[in-house]
Amino acid sequence: MNIIGSGGSPVTPDVWNDREMRDALARRDVSEIYRQLRRHGVSQRQIAASTGQSQSEVSEILKGRQVMAYDVLARIADGLGIPRGYMGLAYDGATAMRVAKAAANAPDAEEDESVKRRKFLSHAAAVTMGAAVFGAEDSSWVPASAQTPAPVRIGMTDVQQIQAATKALRDLDYRYGGGTCRDAVVAQLSWAQQLLESTAADPVRKQLFVALADMHSLAGWTSFDIGLLDPARGHFGKALEFAKQADDDSLVASVLYRMGRVYLHYQEPNEALKLFQLGQIAAQESGSALTVAVLCANEAWAYGMLNKPDQVQKMVGRTKDEFARSKVDEAPDWVRFFNENDLHGMIGSAHDALANFDPKRHASIAVAETIKCNEAYGADMQRTHVFGLSLQATNHFRAGDLQEGIKVGRQALQFGERVKSARVADRLKPLELEAGKHRMNSDVRDLFEEVRRFRQV
Repeated sequence: MNIIGSGGSPVTPDVWNDREMRDALARRDVSEIYRQLRRHGVSQRQIAASTGQSQSEVSEILKGRQVMAYDVLARIADGLGIPRGYMGLAYDGATAMRVAKAAANAPDAEEDESVKRRKFLSHAAAVTMGAAVFGAEDSSWVPASAQTPAPVRIGMTDVQQIQAATKALRDLDYRYGGGTCRDAVVAQLSWAQQLLESTAADPVRKQLFVALADMHSLAGWTSFDIGLLDPARGHFGKALEFAKQADDDSLVASVLYRMGRVYLHYQEPNEALKLFQLGQIAAQESGSALTVAVLCANEAWAYGMLNKPDQVQKMVGRTKDEFARSKVDEAPDWVRFFNENDLHGMIGSAHDALANFDPKRHASIAVAETIKCNEAYGADMQRTHVFGLSLQATNHFRAGDLQEGIKVGRQALQFGERVKSARVADRLKPLELEAGKHRMNSDVRDLFEEVRRFRQV
């Protein structure tokens, strides 16, 4: 059945409310969106005419080419009549008024993701800079915390217990993923926050703020790792507040870096870059070269996703310079993870992002950098290892080395089965797409099917 109409939206509204379609829209999986439209009888020519793309572009997307540019996504949404909120895109002025009016009549409707991102950025700027730089702050996204009884007085030993618990739980997260420890982190937080009601000497209270900030940051990270975006954002918001109360610029930078990584994962490099740049201000104030290096490396990754190779090169150079002059023994605990392996991994990630646009130039660099970090990872870094291996395998395929792509891709799957992380399936998607382009090779086709099945579980 052909559902293209003669006027207004080219696709009937009920199509966008189909469950599978809504899932594809939320992921901004344009390939899947187009495939579903084809199943509804919409031709490639009709899709091209509605979106302003050529038929060859539509064909490439149907074959698996990713669409990441915000303006292209917005043009696709508007051309096909997709409600922008379904794809987490900002509305234009007229649409925003209609949405606001509809929201007023539907108080239980979920808040648009783009609005939540804006609110978090506003909150982050207000906390970091001491002023609501991006407009009036609205922290309605921060979950309320219940008041609980507290010890009468606390000392440094009580704070050290929180720090020890955070370290132990972070080790679990590094090894096996957030699914192994997120509930325990949240439970520890419930106890630890009771201490805010206790009396304490000023040095103890300051360290308590540091400890709570670090534990909230871990709660945010583990929530993100198992796919709980709103709780992650709430914990990161609280972590920022405590870090700022403790006057700990390095910890402020660390929290902003982690929230920026959340947005990178959800293919929002512009939003991530804003948080990294905000974090860079705090990193410079901290005087920690390693903290600055972490922020520079992540800025490079964001610029890669935005297809800005010159900026990537500039930020990679700064990362190497800051890393070379850093003193790990003097760095704060929350950035000591960033060693030479991570340096190579981040450079590889930046070139992997650029390889989406220019595989001939960047895929081989991504392979070389990720090999350096993957060969050095031990068994205690299984989640990081599966991410690195999947990235390496993806770029082997882009570079035309199918046999290495198969070999490394299977290693990534083996590690992935041991990790409790929702991100693993997401990070394997590029490998599935690249393997899918070589399905004429039976061995590659087998890997493609293995990855596809893994991601569907």
